[in-house]
Amino acid sequence: MRLTLPVLVLAAVMAMLMLRGYVHSEILADHRVRPEAASDKVPERILDGGPVIDTRGGRTTSLRIPDHRLVLTFDDGPDPTWTPKVLDVLKKHHAHAVFFVTGTMTSRYPQLVRRIVAEGHEVGVHTFSHPDLSYQSKKRIDWELSQTQLAITGAAGIRTSLFRPPYSSFADAMDNLSWPVTEYIGSRGYITVVNDTDSEDWRKPGVDRIIRNATPHGGKGAVVLMHDSGGDRHQTVQALDRFLPLLQKQGYTFDNLTEALNAPSAHTPVTGPDRWQGRAWIFLVQAADGITDVLVVGLAVIGASVLARFALMLWLSVLHARRVRRKGFRWGRRPVTEPVSVLVPAYNEAKCIENTVRSLTASEHPVEILVIDDGSTDGTARIVEDLRLPGVRVIRQENAGKPAALNRGLRNARHDIVVMMDGDTVFEPATVRELVQPFGDPAVGAVAGNAKVGNRDSLIGAWQHIEYVMGFNLDRRMYDVLRCMPTIPGAVGAFRRTALEQVGGMSDDTLAEDTDITMAIHRRGWRVVYAERARAWTEAPETVSQLWSQRYRWSYGTMQAIWKHRGALLDRGPSGRFGRVGLPLVSLFMVVAPLLAPLIDAFLLYGIVFGPTQKTIGAWLGILAVQAACAAYAFHLDRERMTHLVSLPLQQILYRQLMYVVLLQSWITALTGGRLRWQKLRRTGVVGAAPGGTGTAGGRQAA
Repeated sequence: MRLTLPVLVLAAVMAMLMLRGYVHSEILADHRVRPEAASDKVPERILDGGPVIDTRGGRTTSLRIPDHRLVLTFDDGPDPTWTPKVLDVLKKHHAHAVFFVTGTMTSRYPQLVRRIVAEGHEVGVHTFSHPDLSYQSKKRIDWELSQTQLAITGAAGIRTSLFRPPYSSFADAMDNLSWPVTEYIGSRGYITVVNDTDSEDWRKPGVDRIIRNATPHGGKGAVVLMHDSGGDRHQTVQALDRFLPLLQKQGYTFDNLTEALNAPSAHTPVTGPDRWQGRAWIFLVQAADGITDVLVVGLAVIGASVLARFALMLWLSVLHARRVRRKGFRWGRRPVTEPVSVLVPAYNEAKCIENTVRSLTASEHPVEILVIDDGSTDGTARIVEDLRLPGVRVIRQENAGKPAALNRGLRNARHDIVVMMDGDTVFEPATVRELVQPFGDPAVGAVAGNAKVGNRDSLIGAWQHIEYVMGFNLDRRMYDVLRCMPTIPGAVGAFRRTALEQVGGMSDDTLAEDTDITMAIHRRGWRVVYAERARAWTEAPETVSQLWSQRYRWSYGTMQAIWKHRGALLDRGPSGRFGRVGLPLVSLFMVVAPLLAPLIDAFLLYGIVFGPTQKTIGAWLGILAVQAACAAYAFHLDRERMTHLVSLPLQQILYRQLMYVVLLQSWITALTGGRLRWQKLRRTGVVGAAPGGTGTAGGRQAA
């Protein structure tokens, strides 16, 4: 399910987009129109005959409309605006007509075809996507006919034997290119209907001119060409309302084609599987339109939220930087100098734990170091003990999980300020000092540090480096100003013991214990802030599989934490502020927006392939430029080299898809009531000492 369902969802979305594009003539549409050709191969009786051409069964005959009978025909519909108005006028004057509908419009507006048939009018096939059939193969012609019939069947439960080719005119305009098509159409059981008079309403020449063009001479019968779709047809509707009573006074009747010819109806009822197939087609088209409309709204929401988030992050990050970097800024009246306890929960961290502990012993701030070995099987505890470093204690316990290890460490800690970090992380010498300074403000209950990716030389590492600097740290500046910090990173965070005790310590209710504890501290009225100079270097996942596992746990744990603390929405005071500001922002930016973000790429692909290509690429580049500007500013704030931003475009295309699948999987797990186990990532120990620390850097990325 982890792979299959996300792939199926993406495939379904793309299928719906393709179906909509096909029905809206964005895909497979052919707008070429042939110029006039010679007509020496067209039978004379066709060129000199009437507008109704019958080539069925090898016949070559044509029929004219009897005198004082008019067959009004309307092409290119049905249109949701103009077809109802045309039908209203026809009903008002008790007239019938023939509507030559396209499959695209019938599929989109089936209720109008049902009304046409119900009110006694006839429908005819005008192809599915309105191509010039002289350019098309027989296979394409069959497809155009069958798809239109399928739509008509689904809409009205009938088939029709009437056909009008796109771009057709009078019978004497038949040429050597259109005549073979007409013959083939007849072999498929259709009667081809052209016209005697052309109202030229498509030119919008004015109501009077439309009436003159449509009026036959000398009381002759005629097939009259009009349009109920393809643009503004208000002149057609106005002309029709005058034309009908005017000609009726002259003794004309307005019939559908078979009525005028005293022939059997062109409609044949369809039942059984064929009827259900037509209904299924209409349902799919309606669903595709509906889903696409929802996707467009989702795209608008995600686009607006992304831009709003970037604008908010930039603005509030500037405010945060100005506040904490101004000359003489202090968190409290005096610096925090008292010793602190550092808790290092460790499970099978043999490759990393020495670097971690040594970085702590080099701290410029007095620390007590507690390594809580959570049932490691690789000798982690023994490695620390063999180092025999002063101020370092090892606490062993049976494997019980990270929250239990932290709570065990908390019970053994001697100091009032507790720093928590991961066993694969290294601190700079100044990290602890910078991390605890905000506790000079008695309102501060917890502090988030600045976690950085140490192994950033690989492509996946570079992408996570961008994410950490741009996303996480800009976010934390924003949340700091808004006073709704959602997460203290497990790699580098500090807590006031009083705040931890008030919320009952670390909880194992969720897989995101760091997010859970942060939200709980907010709800007790404590302030949570961000210390940008408290840098910690952590080893990020180096494979897609490991990254997947980590983000799956993060995203699922975040959902659990949001649900657990949903009561804050109705609370008063600081808890209510967090609930009504922090929870919506976290839900939108960390859960909903990433889930919808692939819509940008889906529409990008669709727009590039099917157009408008230039506008699509331009819009995507515009969003990328905004992201690049935010990333550059974030890198500037963190004094990072800009070279890693070269991979930003690729990150936006590929990395976003991975996060989408992870989030979708998390949603599935949450909605189905599934449970996740704690997942241990395989470490390599590549991150050695932090810059400025002791020992080997463990790789170029830490320099």
